[in-house]
Amino acid sequence: MNQPFDYIEMKIPAKPEYVGVIRLTLSGIASRMGFSYEALEDLKIALSEACTNAVQHAYKKNEQGEVLIGFGLFTDHLEVMVADHGDSFNFEAARKETGPYRQDDSAEFLREGGLGLYLIETLMDEVRIHHQKGVTVFMTKYLEGEQVESDVETIST
Repeated sequence: MNQPFDYIEMKIPAKPEYVGVIRLTLSGIASRMGFSYEALEDLKIALSEACTNAVQHAYKKNEQGEVLIGFGLFTDHLEVMVADHGDSFNFEAARKETGPYRQDDSAEFLREGGLGLYLIETLMDEVRIHHQKGVTVFMTKYLEGEQVESDVETIST
């Protein structure tokens, strides 16, 4: 796997009021990379879902938890990682340990509902999940035309 040309990591308290800060950060990063408005909106919704899940479900009521968010910037795509039990860790090692989410997998480890995961999968190009000490979600979005366009041409002909 190729290395990100830039990596940005943020750690926020597991409180709902900080999810907006992460969305703003993502907006700046994705805009700078050249994502379209529609792709930017998809990214923000998927990130919000992953962060909100971690904020609401990762920690007990009075526990002071953190959520770690990592942005791996590549030439043709953006990888966003959201991890609860937010100890800082090696982005590359963590992404190698994640596997693709399959429809037949149990979504129980995402705690409640699983609708957020469905939404994330719908909006992102790739989703990988690792759940050991908490949950780590890797979400990938390709720049327009990098991966999706060849599929569209095949379907439309």
